[in-house]
Amino acid sequence: MPQPIPRPWRITRRRRLTWEIAIVLGLSLGASAVYSIVSLVAKLTDDTPLASQSTALNSAQSTREWLDFTYQSLAIFFDLVPVALVLYLLAISGPNPFRRIGFDLRTPARDSARGLLLVLVIGVPGIALYFIGRAAGITVNVVPAPIDAYWWTVPVLIASALRAALTEELIVVGYLFTRLRQLGWGQWQIILSAAVLRGSYHLYQGIGPFFGNVVMGIVFGWCYTRWGRTMPLVIAHWIIDIASFVGYAWALSTFPGLFRLS
Repeated sequence: MPQPIPRPWRITRRRRLTWEIAIVLGLSLGASAVYSIVSLVAKLTDDTPLASQSTALNSAQSTREWLDFTYQSLAIFFDLVPVALVLYLLAISGPNPFRRIGFDLRTPARDSARGLLLVLVIGVPGIALYFIGRAAGITVNVVPAPIDAYWWTVPVLIASALRAALTEELIVVGYLFTRLRQLGWGQWQIILSAAVLRGSYHLYQGIGPFFGNVVMGIVFGWCYTRWGRTMPLVIAHWIIDIASFVGYAWALSTFPGLFRLS
């Protein structure tokens, strides 16, 4: 018969998992949440109203094209290192991490269909909430794509959207849900905590996006607990961000006067 696990070892394992979560979040989205909170405080204490302020995503890193491309590519690569880290940590503490969190190609058709469903459920209302937040003065003007476009701008924006999808869904959902379950957290305790974290690292965009992303986190978390797969979440998040990044860049070049009113 297997021997019972000594209590001191269980305590040590619990502490190790807690420290592991803290380190992973400190290297990734937890740090982003702290910076976002500080950014929001700075915006709220500024003399300029929140609705009149802007924040830029995927902004140019240099006026020289080749250097801008280099910086953008390096940023995407190094932002994915924490994703590799959590997959490694899951691999050394259990079975195949890709199957464990449902990030594989076993059911591509079903995953794609579920991802597209989530785009309709989250993406369309999310755009509406953004404009409602702008009208209410609780959301800053978000500029999701650079003004100056090069031949490589669209591929980089697509890669940036994939970076965001992989980082958020594999760390906040796949990894964090697994570890919090191991710590004995309940299902809704995990879903709500992860959703608040998701909202927190979007606070730099204003108060409106915080609540919008909390709702997204609740829906995504609930779907993950039912499906046991992160692949549909990654697909949905990637499509939503591609529409935001590339769609904005296309609209900016096609209807330049439209964004002068923002």
